[in-house]
Amino acid sequence: MKYPDPNRAAKLQAFDRLLNIMDELRNECPWDQKQTIASLRHLTIEETFELSDAIMSNDLQEIKKEIGDILLHLVFYSKIASETNEFDITDVINSLCEKMIVRHPHIYSDTKVENENDVKRNWEQIKLKEGGEKTVLGGVPKSLPALLKAIRIQDKARGAGFDWDNKDDVWAKVKEELHEFEEEFLVFDSDNTEAAEGEFGDLLFSLVNFARFTNINPETALEKTNRKFIRRFNYLEKKAKENGLSLNDMTLEEMDVYWDEAKANGL
Repeated sequence: MKYPDPNRAAKLQAFDRLLNIMDELRNECPWDQKQTIASLRHLTIEETFELSDAIMSNDLQEIKKEIGDILLHLVFYSKIASETNEFDITDVINSLCEKMIVRHPHIYSDTKVENENDVKRNWEQIKLKEGGEKTVLGGVPKSLPALLKAIRIQDKARGAGFDWDNKDDVWAKVKEELHEFEEEFLVFDSDNTEAAEGEFGDLLFSLVNFARFTNINPETALEKTNRKFIRRFNYLEKKAKENGLSLNDMTLEEMDVYWDEAKANGL
């Protein structure tokens, strides 16, 4: 089924304009001419984090800008690869389209699904059958930050049917891990740092698991808390300075007065 889009012609024209600009930059701009796939990598990572910041700030105009920056990088990579006949943007898009069709058999074939969990399970099973990954967890990038990696590991394990039955069991596991960490921490000394660290890691992993069961994204939740702490601490610093005080000379109780003010002000 095709869905009519009155703006499709304008979208195609805009994409064609971007491709033309990329051709011009690659042929005429000294900086663009020097770039390689490897040299763009760190810039793409930076742009991805900038998009993440915009999303967390719910700044739609900034989101639009950062999406554009990432789109430029994707076109740039494809342009560079086309110069050695490895692939071009057409290959990239067609490959993506084919993958989307194959991995959504409930849309493009006769597979039946009941909910989004069935969709995720089918997705992971299809990826394994495609032969690109030899193991269920093989597709988890090694360089992912640990919290994001824990989320992806658990998602993939769930897609293979390795999961808890309900959130009560998961919460029981959290309490078990907390108890084990307490036991290590209470006897903490220079000789068992590694053991305490291991138990703390188990506790974090179990909390990520519980968050998944309660439809909480732990990465988003933690980042919101980070930002909340920064807002309140900035308020604390500002108020202390206004009153001629130095944080280094203040007691925790004195700091808490301004911290509670920040909370009361909705920061």
